[in-house]
Amino acid sequence: MFRLIGWPRSPHVTAVFQALFVTFLWSTSWVLIKIGLQDIPPLTFAGLRYGLAFLCLLPFFFRSGGVAEVRLLPRSGWLGLLALGLIYYALTQGTQFVGLAYLPAVTVNVMLGFTSVIVTLLGIGLLGERPSPWQWLGMLVALGGGLLYFYPVHIPQAQLVGFVATIVGVLANAGSAVLGRSINRTGQLRPLTVTTVSMGVGAVLLLIAGLGTQGLPEMGWPSWAIIGWLAVVNTAVAFTLWNHSLRTLAAMESSIINNTMAVQIPILAVIFLGERLDGRQVTGLVVAVVGAFLVQLGRRQLLTQRRKGAM
Repeated sequence: MFRLIGWPRSPHVTAVFQALFVTFLWSTSWVLIKIGLQDIPPLTFAGLRYGLAFLCLLPFFFRSGGVAEVRLLPRSGWLGLLALGLIYYALTQGTQFVGLAYLPAVTVNVMLGFTSVIVTLLGIGLLGERPSPWQWLGMLVALGGGLLYFYPVHIPQAQLVGFVATIVGVLANAGSAVLGRSINRTGQLRPLTVTTVSMGVGAVLLLIAGLGTQGLPEMGWPSWAIIGWLAVVNTAVAFTLWNHSLRTLAAMESSIINNTMAVQIPILAVIFLGERLDGRQVTGLVVAVVGAFLVQLGRRQLLTQRRKGAM
């Protein structure tokens, strides 16, 4: 494809386009989830998606020696994976589905954008990571963008559950990011093993909660098609492509590409879901995205300084 349009076919360019394609798939998930929620209860929906995705990842997990890898884990390692499954999949994804059931996709997207800010604050006490000046500036900018987007603050009674669920989801997402960083930086487990085990734990918890409280409704083939696509393409395949791109891309590059979802999701929501944004909300969204980018940029500079200091 690159030869046809005259671009150099380098591993780096290929990795960039792979990562961008994955973020596009993940962004379309929000549209598909909003459509699927018309017929499927949120917790059951989330459980079915990640349960099927877990089954898709199992063959790769077994073939790559994942069983032998987890057998060598100490008790603390197992507890870490169980906690990650509870926090990242059961809580974060479950509350995100609930939030999307009550709120516009753009609103949930803006609220989740504060994850990087909370991660930075949590990193101070839990990981001993001191924010750089750029990170402090980014947090202030992101906060200002969020206030501008929601001003004047008025939460309709019908959306209150969605706001509470999304706030819980943001906190859980930030906590899982810190926990995931703590697990991955030890180097004991490969990303595939961490994802497969934690996803399996979270999917089981979501299915128990969903089927126990919401049941399994009668669903036609469109609903099952959405679940299948989200599980196989937007989760299992996308995860594989994303990890493949990380072999080439630097952490800062992958972070910037991942942040493009904050722009892609509103565009898709306006086009396919009929959601509308006024000028103030668009400005607030842009400012919040810039703030999140500054937080990531500050973290990259901080890590670079640490590496130089350790040399």
